[in-house]
Amino acid sequence: MIRKSGGGAGSVRRARPANDPDPGPESAGGGARRKEATTRRARAGEARWSVMADDGGEEKKQVAKFELERETELRFEVEASQTVQLELLTGMAEVFGTELTRNKKFTFDAGAKVAVFTWHGCTVQLSGRTEVAYISKDTPMLLYLNTHTALEQMRRQAEREDERGPRVMVVGPTDVGKSTVCRLLLNYAVRLGRRPTFVELDVGQGSVSIPGTMGALYIERPADVEEGFSLQAPLVYHFGSTTPGTNIKLYNKITSRLADVFNQRCEVNRRASVSGCVINTCGWVKGSGYQALVHAASAFEVDVVVVLDQERLYNELKRDLPHFVRTVLLPKSGGVVERSKDFRRECRDDRIREYFYGFRGCFYPHAFDVKFSDVKIYKVGAPTIPDSCLPLGMSQEDNQLKLVPVTPGRDMVHHLLSVSTADSPDDNISETSVAGFIVVTGVDLERQVFTVLSPAPRPLPKNFLLIMDIRFMDLK
Repeated sequence: MIRKSGGGAGSVRRARPANDPDPGPESAGGGARRKEATTRRARAGEARWSVMADDGGEEKKQVAKFELERETELRFEVEASQTVQLELLTGMAEVFGTELTRNKKFTFDAGAKVAVFTWHGCTVQLSGRTEVAYISKDTPMLLYLNTHTALEQMRRQAEREDERGPRVMVVGPTDVGKSTVCRLLLNYAVRLGRRPTFVELDVGQGSVSIPGTMGALYIERPADVEEGFSLQAPLVYHFGSTTPGTNIKLYNKITSRLADVFNQRCEVNRRASVSGCVINTCGWVKGSGYQALVHAASAFEVDVVVVLDQERLYNELKRDLPHFVRTVLLPKSGGVVERSKDFRRECRDDRIREYFYGFRGCFYPHAFDVKFSDVKIYKVGAPTIPDSCLPLGMSQEDNQLKLVPVTPGRDMVHHLLSVSTADSPDDNISETSVAGFIVVTGVDLERQVFTVLSPAPRPLPKNFLLIMDIRFMDLK
């Protein structure tokens, strides 16, 4: 029932990802020595703009051609309520590690932020209205490639010595490009024939499923340029909120559970073990958020931690993690932009909508009634009460994993519900994976039923449901 909702670098010579995206000789030896680069906006000779018009003379579509030199990238953002088509005309280029097919048009929807990078030079064409579009020489791609090279060397050593492959965790504050770096490292690994596992610990994004969840995905092919990674068989756990701080004990518990499941897979799948994993984390890096990062590093027994754009976090992790963990500080890309709260909310809604309706509306969800008596609804975590009111010997943390029965009512409308795979409450529902999600669209107290939107027809596969704090209003 889960439906796809479209998830120590040393000084080494660069390896070539598949199909020879070799960046050239300048950066051999770690990519640290580079000529000083400056960002340049599209100028005459770099971009040629034109406007296509229909027979009536009305403006139809804006078209621009960009000629990129080697080791440069074209960055563009799509205007609201617009779409932009990207086409590679000559040369070779990639988007976040996925190669572009020449003379094929790729469509990006409103709000998309895209970087087209080339190792050897290319010509691309954009059709449609962009909020901004410019070519930049100042890119950290060489450093990211060196990180991939070091990870690949660790995989080859693991093959030779019959050991496990590298487990890398990408950390940093919000809006530094963690998800992009994860996608890049996964794509490069797959292009070399590896099968890494992507672990998503960012509950605010939910790239493996929907926001409010944590999960893992076995990557077998590069991400699609438009849709991202294929999400055919993800392992997903219910968290219920977009902020880890709402229940940090549950967050750490699910992190440990994911690590246990990944270790079990590695024991029976040698290819998965050698390929290792790439772990994406949330942007909460202080206080309990920092402790959650340390816990995740310990649970997954990570070998490499990539810190993006924050030297303080880098030094704190070097101090607190075991000496054998390689901690690497990398810059963020100049193309990374800060996202507003409203934009994040829209992205979450789009992610949930895509779960039910598919990528660009290719699915048709089902609506049906569910009897109150046919299901049992729970919320993970009891409300906080004063310590003086707690039973003797019971701490406040004990309530964070408690299953609290929820009585169906009108306040459930628009809430998301996770369908647990548990067969009984004794199965430790909070640590059991989920089969899929439904959203409550109406409640009829007289008939004792509530109406749901579901990606699959009735009946529900299981009758234990977990309610989320997240609401989804199907307005589009």
